[in-house]
Amino acid sequence: MKPGINMEFIRSEDKPFAAGVERAAQIGYRYIEPMVHNGRELLSEAGYFHSVSMDEEPLFIRDLIESHGLKCSGLSAHTPLMRPEISVPYLEKAIRFAHALGAPVVNTDEGIRPRWLDDDEIWPVMRYTLKKVLPVAERYGVFVGIEPHQSISKTTEGLLRIATLVDSPMLRINYDTGNAYLAGEDPYAGLEAAGSRIVHVHAKDISIRHAEAEQGKVTGTPVGCACGDGVIDWRRVAAILKRHGFDGVLSVECGTAEQAARSLAHLNEVLSHA
Repeated sequence: MKPGINMEFIRSEDKPFAAGVERAAQIGYRYIEPMVHNGRELLSEAGYFHSVSMDEEPLFIRDLIESHGLKCSGLSAHTPLMRPEISVPYLEKAIRFAHALGAPVVNTDEGIRPRWLDDDEIWPVMRYTLKKVLPVAERYGVFVGIEPHQSISKTTEGLLRIATLVDSPMLRINYDTGNAYLAGEDPYAGLEAAGSRIVHVHAKDISIRHAEAEQGKVTGTPVGCACGDGVIDWRRVAAILKRHGFDGVLSVECGTAEQAARSLAHLNEVLSHA
């Protein structure tokens, strides 16, 4: 297991992707998780936001990342599985982009449920999306990681049902400890249940104040506090993951570069004894 950093840590400084890559390397990370988007986006174009357009040449992005001695642990490529007209082309494009960057997984979730889908319709729609996308993932050798983040995947039962809708070795789980905790789930039981299906982890800690204000009221949050400052027991997390044979990246999701540095120090200490 290795620590990594989701690029949202640089968002609080209104910096572009390149600045975030440089800062991540300076802090001491060796793995980053970029966020991607389609088309053109004003704040990214102006250099005030960290997201990367998939219309850019991916090999140039890879050159930038590798020039700082970094690798990609995955791509943050969230798109609504319940909207195949959006998610099928988006995920196929993200898979190709991830392959070019050397990222082993694209992370996504079911998205906000469309009002026109009833309880019986959501499952075949998501299954259609995944059945269309997963052959591309299998061809490129890139996993699709389902994250606990919305109304269905917020529960371990819902997460596992989505992650088993299609029989494919490339359909796995990107487990987010903070989202699970805020949704009212036991993250340790969730990790145990997901077990060997976990391909990537969002190492998101939740401050006590944040937990008291929102636990049971939300299905997730963009970023957490520094790992080690909140409610998540990272030694317990590491022990569960090790028992299930996980040897991937714990991608920290925090709000500032200072939190990113403290998270790295804490996870390095935890993992040195795992």
